[in-house]
Amino acid sequence: MGAESTRSTPELTDAQWDRMRRYGVPVEAQPGDVLFQSGEAWYDLILVESGAVDVVREPLAWVGETIIATLGPRSFVGELGLLNGQRAFLTARVAEPGRMLRVDHEALQRMMAEDDELCDLMLRTLWARREELRSGPAAWTLKLIGSSRSREAMALRRYAERLGLVHTWVDADDPATAEAFAVHGYAIDDLPIAIVQGERVPHATPGQLAEMLGLAYTAEDDLAVDLAVVGAGPAGLAAAIYGASEGLRTVLLDAVAPGGQSASTSRIENYLGFPFGVSGDALTAQASLQAFKFGVRVVAPCEAGRLDPTPDALQLTLADGVTVRARAVVVTTGVAYRSLPLDRWKEFEGAGIYYAATALELRQAAGAEVVVVGGANSAGQAALALASTGCRVRLVVRSNELGSQMSSYLVDRLVEDSRIDVHTGTQVVGLHGDDELDRVTLSGGVDGTVPCSALFCFIGAEPATDWLTGVERDEHGFVHTGADVIGLGDAWRELGRMPLPFETSIPRVFAAGDVRRGSMKRVAAAVGEGSSAVASVHRALAAAEVFA
Repeated sequence: MGAESTRSTPELTDAQWDRMRRYGVPVEAQPGDVLFQSGEAWYDLILVESGAVDVVREPLAWVGETIIATLGPRSFVGELGLLNGQRAFLTARVAEPGRMLRVDHEALQRMMAEDDELCDLMLRTLWARREELRSGPAAWTLKLIGSSRSREAMALRRYAERLGLVHTWVDADDPATAEAFAVHGYAIDDLPIAIVQGERVPHATPGQLAEMLGLAYTAEDDLAVDLAVVGAGPAGLAAAIYGASEGLRTVLLDAVAPGGQSASTSRIENYLGFPFGVSGDALTAQASLQAFKFGVRVVAPCEAGRLDPTPDALQLTLADGVTVRARAVVVTTGVAYRSLPLDRWKEFEGAGIYYAATALELRQAAGAEVVVVGGANSAGQAALALASTGCRVRLVVRSNELGSQMSSYLVDRLVEDSRIDVHTGTQVVGLHGDDELDRVTLSGGVDGTVPCSALFCFIGAEPATDWLTGVERDEHGFVHTGADVIGLGDAWRELGRMPLPFETSIPRVFAAGDVRRGSMKRVAAAVGEGSSAVASVHRALAAAEVFA
């Protein structure tokens, strides 16, 4: 973010600058004036017409103030938090007197909707700034301290990484860190610790972090929207993006963070348009940016607890009792991972047992002896990704044939990779270790106890639908939609129509992706279902207006 022209400080043409100025409200600024301050919510984009602005990381307990960048004429001040509502973690202070223009959130969204060129420029710049800020002194504004062997600490770190938060991770297992604990008065019993703008939060959780950063949904938001999407996996992201891009006020809620099960996939090789493959994390990051572009309000962690039809809207009650009112709801809550029925399984979750093989887990396991359990594509992709980090991999498959559930291209690569041993007709029957997993016992095609620092479990999942008590589901919990809906009650007779494609047994409630009965469990299929469900949403809302 220096003075030279870069992706984070682009040179604007006369035409671009003139068009951008139309969305701002001019102010005369004097040295020392604060244009926005760390901790401020929904702060303004600042256009610098003349003068200069310092972007500052304010003093922290252990270090003084740092100037991150100085922006002069024909530049603008702000980063990605402008789009997703994250509270400012830096301060903008006038360094040289001049004329500035304030562009509030509503005007910024209008600019991005009305001017494609400015929209692209803004997105690229804000994204580039976020990426630059993730390393360097700005990242000290959010410190996460924890043990990589702790499930709670890894959940906190995963939340920060999935949302692309500017932060610093401090490994409590490092001896140097332990020494610093004593100096600063930290206690091991307080872990994991989040330090937000110098404020220490012991036993921190993703929910607490979201509240402090302005990313949580609260009663004060009082959201009344056209479309609420519950679940931010590929289907949910697609539904939210298509809904918002077509003019629906849209909120996207997720119990953990955007990405869903796809975010646990280290490499997707058969997704259209990515001949060299794409990680689930990368796909999620780009989809989230699209959602921000169209004004989707993304809220996580935010767990749905109940769904009730009311005369004028659908009411979503969240786990903390707060409600969201929507004209239509798309349920894309996906599935929950299955585990093996073994002693000490829960004890080792997060301390050697994982359900994902993202960059975070790959770093943890690099060079170790690991076991991957499962016979579908996700297990094969994880095995290859782990092998590429220097791991000795044992792929344990209960079926006697590797290709029964896995794509042939993956089978070929696994069989040919000398770093991977494939054990078909085999199961994990025992877990061993003290505080961390270090061995597992195999039975079947291979018998015996083998070294294992990390076990990656990909044995399927169950639909996350227990909260949908009023929606018709099959015996396994998957949601009936469209022509599969059997029980058509009074609400349907009053409407005088049948359920639309992807519509559930409750009018204007839709389901898409893995949670839906009959869905194809593939990322591309989930994206297609999420976007297609929005077409039915429009038809249902139009019909409701006709009969209102």
